[in-house]
Amino acid sequence: MPHSSDVRILALGDSYTIGEGVAESERWPVRLTAMMRAAGTSVAEPIIIARTGWTTDELSAGIDENLPTGAFDLVTLLIGVNNQYRGRSLDEYRQQFRALLARAVAFAGSRASAVIVVSTPNWGLTPFARESGRDVDAIAREIDAFNAAARDEAARAGAEFVDITPISRRGGAEPEMIAADGLHPSAVMYELWARLLLPVAIEAVGRRQPAVDGEEPVQAARR
Repeated sequence: MPHSSDVRILALGDSYTIGEGVAESERWPVRLTAMMRAAGTSVAEPIIIARTGWTTDELSAGIDENLPTGAFDLVTLLIGVNNQYRGRSLDEYRQQFRALLARAVAFAGSRASAVIVVSTPNWGLTPFARESGRDVDAIAREIDAFNAAARDEAARAGAEFVDITPISRRGGAEPEMIAADGLHPSAVMYELWARLLLPVAIEAVGRRQPAVDGEEPVQAARR
């Protein structure tokens, strides 16, 4: 049973956050939690609201269906690949991402510095993309544009931004970085993402305010 002093983590996203193609223990939010514990931080099991295929608006609807309560010490947000994959506009993405980021900040008790935006990986270098005849250059350009928008919105909000995209590019040359489906990251890649996130996460939770006994649970507003 978690203790009231345990760090609470909420991870919001899509297939990359739910860990499509890997075991639950190999998902990067779970690996990040384990690494934080190993570094001496008492952390509860992460709450993950994510599903393979989700776009920004679908994640928002998923949050509405699974609205978590209480304040979180760390909130992560990784979303956008399915907007790009479906050919949806960058302007729409920015608007919906901004709303999701506001919800993430609310879940973090209005502490933007406790929110980590994680970049979208470049799936254009995966075997799936190559074998299906995708325009890998176009994918790279679009992913870069979506990530630039996410980085900009994170900076505007005062949230952290961690760029895992360079790691994802290794999937084109290192087969062990890709899951058996030829598309999603493997446990090896997720481990590298978690390591990159670790110092940012530890610094973020180090700034948290102690919980007050009897404090009313916080709910992020529906948008």
